[in-house]
This record gives sequence, structure tokens and C-alpha cells, in this order.
Amino acid sequence: MELPPWAVCLIIVLATVLFLKTILSRGRRACNLPPGPKPWPIIGNLNLIGSLPHRSIHALSKKYGPLMQLQFGSVPVVVGSSEEMAKFFLKTHDAVFADRPRFAVGKYSAYEYSDLLLAPYGPYWRQARKICAAELFSAKRLESLQHIRDEEVRVLLRNLDRVSGCVVRLKDHLQMMMLGVISRMVLGKKYIGEGTSLSSEEFMEMMKEFSVLNGVLNIGDFFPWLDWLDLQGYVRRMKRMGKMSDRFLEPILEEHDERRRLEGDAFVPRDMVDVLLQLADDPNLEVPLSRNNVKAITQDLLIAATDTSAMTVEWAISELLKNPELLANATEELDNVIGRDRLVTETDLPHLPYIEAVLKETMRLHPPAPLLPPHLSRENTSVNGYAIPAGTIALVNVWAIARDPMLWEAPEEFQPERFVGSMVDVKGQHFELLPFGSGRRMCPGYGLGLKMMMLSLANLLHGFVWRLPKGVTKEELNMEETYLLATPRKVPLEAVLGPRLPACLYTDA
Repeated sequence: MELPPWAVCLIIVLATVLFLKTILSRGRRACNLPPGPKPWPIIGNLNLIGSLPHRSIHALSKKYGPLMQLQFGSVPVVVGSSEEMAKFFLKTHDAVFADRPRFAVGKYSAYEYSDLLLAPYGPYWRQARKICAAELFSAKRLESLQHIRDEEVRVLLRNLDRVSGCVVRLKDHLQMMMLGVISRMVLGKKYIGEGTSLSSEEFMEMMKEFSVLNGVLNIGDFFPWLDWLDLQGYVRRMKRMGKMSDRFLEPILEEHDERRRLEGDAFVPRDMVDVLLQLADDPNLEVPLSRNNVKAITQDLLIAATDTSAMTVEWAISELLKNPELLANATEELDNVIGRDRLVTETDLPHLPYIEAVLKETMRLHPPAPLLPPHLSRENTSVNGYAIPAGTIALVNVWAIARDPMLWEAPEEFQPERFVGSMVDVKGQHFELLPFGSGRRMCPGYGLGLKMMMLSLANLLHGFVWRLPKGVTKEELNMEETYLLATPRKVPLEAVLGPRLPACLYTDA
């Protein structure tokens, strides 16, 4: 009996799936891949990943170990969940894992993978990182722009003083302060907010969408043959996000171009966009910079620094509100070192070890990126007898490492004292604490981020008395997180504050 065409097709598909499953199974045994849960046909282990991937993966690593193999659709993934494994991926074999996977978000929302975060490892990325390190993040450059950070923190304090006694959503104020700093350093002035080209609400919506799309599991990234269907609608949103960003950035670049034309030979770069546009005209540059490259780097600098820094300070205040005795310790240090007759300046920060410890403990418990941005192996390698083939995505679960009882006493508790007098820092050399990553792909702006977070946190604690809204106890304060590009509070912190310094310090701000 002759089979109908649909039956023949079904048999061929099933036979192909079984054949591929057999081949992959043999390959897995032959390669001696790390241990991990058995993948399902087609979907792999995606069914085991919940809305908080760092927690799902942590639970799996408790069963399968600190080095674990997963399968996301057709893409192999290896996860490191220990200090030793973090060091393997980010230091011992840093060059092998320095690449990034080509996810759709990089194509549509980062100008064809040309930002610092998602650009492939190679000459362009090295050049872009070198430019940013020299022109924006060098110690000399950061020192020269200290006045911007001081001024914007004082604007933050003035705005909060105006709403003292009321319930305040802290995140909104922190984001605008951080954005003010980054805008002035990168763009030369504020282009966001009242009297500017884009309202603060519009920019915050754009920033939120950027964070969401950089944190999603897009089916097309792991099932390339389904990419064209865009089943979740994420690609449409990524394209819309790219157009929104372009409408914001293009007029800024045009304004900078116009100033260059008017000043002619007398033109001197005043900000990061000036530098990038000038370099784009340099025929001797190793890798030519396109206009889209300039936009991608600018977008990265604006959004990444604003979101993660504001989020970390919000977590710090949240933890202190849950632990009033620790809040008292922090304000006592500020009173002893600073006094009640002035605000905190950057020169004071090295003399505030407890505030620094609060920030470190916050980044341990609430790392900005609980799963570091994905790395991609460029060649075959091995560790502890297990093979990691080229083309494998490598994830480092810093959230899990921060909860390792072998490394930390009472790891689930907020204890800043553990860092007082400790040599452990966040600069990528201590692999038990990696809020900014480590190695070639470490966040290039960590120095600026630390300054901004320390200065704003110290002034918020020094400038105001903090309490929870009426009817909310510290036990009731929601401390759940949500998973985006960073990991913010699921419910933004709301608190009531009152001034604790002379009134003239707020009006002068």
C-alpha cells in the first residue's frame, strides 16, 4: 500500500530526529562533556529554566556540580558556579572564552553587534574598548570630571529634600541622577528631562525595554530554523527599540557635527561623542568607525551605567531598611568622619570603610548581573577531564558563587562587617566576588560605577533619615527580584525620608 505524502514526511522527520538524537548522544559520550540533566529532544533543557534563570541554574548545579552542561535548543551551554570555575573561564582560559554569541538583540538593538557589551571579540571590539578606557574611564579623565558627579548628587539631594515627609520611589530619583552624570560625561550636556529633546519618562521606558530585551530567552537564538517566525514577538520589539534609540541619538550626533563645522580648525573635543565622531574621520584608525558604531557605543555607555548603578544603590538602601542596626552603624561612621555641617565629597570616600563594606555586601547578595553576560568558546578546551567544544556558550553564575557556604559564612544574610578590613575587592581579581566580571570582558566602567554608587549612597545616608511607609514593617518589605539585563527589585522601593543636616546644605545643593 502506498503511503500518503504527509505520512512519508512524518516518517522522514521522526527518523531524522531519532538519528540526530543518537548521533548527539554518542558525541556527548565520546567528548566526555561535563555532567548535567538529560536534554529533551529538540528543546534540550530549556524546560528547566524559570523566570529567574540564575536561581534555576543554581538549583541544578547543587545536583550536578559546579561545572554543568546544559542544552538550550540546538546550542550547547556550560555553566560555572564556583570560584574555581569562574577563574577557569575568566582568567586561565580568558582568551578562549572572550567571544560573545550572536543573539538577535545584538543585531537589532546594538547596531549589528557594534556596542561594547555584545561586539564579537576581535580588532573592532579591542579598539572600541581601548578608546573608552583612554577617553572616559582613565583615572585622569575621571578625576577631571569629578565636579559633574558632585553637582548631580547635590541635585539629587535637593530634589529629595523637596519631597521629604512623603513616600518616595527612590529608583526614579537615582536613575535621573545617574543619567545626568553619564549624559554630561558622554554627550556633553543633559538631553533628557524637562526642556530637552526627550522626556525623562520616554527615556526610562526606552531604558526599561533595552534591559528587558537583553535579558530574555529568545527562541530564535536557540532554534535558528524558527527565527523567521518570531514566535514571542521579541525581534519586532528589538527592531522597534533600535529605531527608538536611533531617533534619540541621531539628532545628538547632528548637533555635535554642526558644532565641529562651526568651530573648524579651532574645534576641541569636549565629550565622548566629540571624540568618537572625530575618530570616525580618522583614515589611520585600525578599524574604521561608522556612524552606527558611534551610536552603539554611546547607547551602551548611557544605558548600562545608568541602570546598574541606580539598581545597586536601591538594593543597598533596601537592605539597610531591613536591618536598622546596620543603618545606624553607617550613619554613625558618617557623623564621625564627615560631621553634620557638610555633605560627602569624593575625597571622603577612602575614609568610609563601613559604607564601602555596605556596597560590597550589596553587590555580593544582589550582583548587577547574576549570570555574567554569556561568553562563547572560540576553540576546543577542557577542564578537570571534561571537554568544552568550540561554539559552546559559557555562563558564570556569580549569584551562586556569592551564596557558596564554603566561601561565605551565613551567605544568605546581609552582613557588611564581613568586608571591614577584608582585602577582597570587586576589581576582578577575587573570583568569589565578581559584580563587574573579570578578564578581557570585564565591565570597562567599573571605576566610574564605584565612584557614583559610593558617593550617592554615602550622601543619601548622611543627608536623610530613612524609614518605611506607615503600615509597612521591615519583615513585610518585599525583597524579590526580577530578571532583566540587570536584576532589579521586583517591586521598586518606596520609603519616607526626612533631612538630618542643616537646611542650607540642601538649598545650596
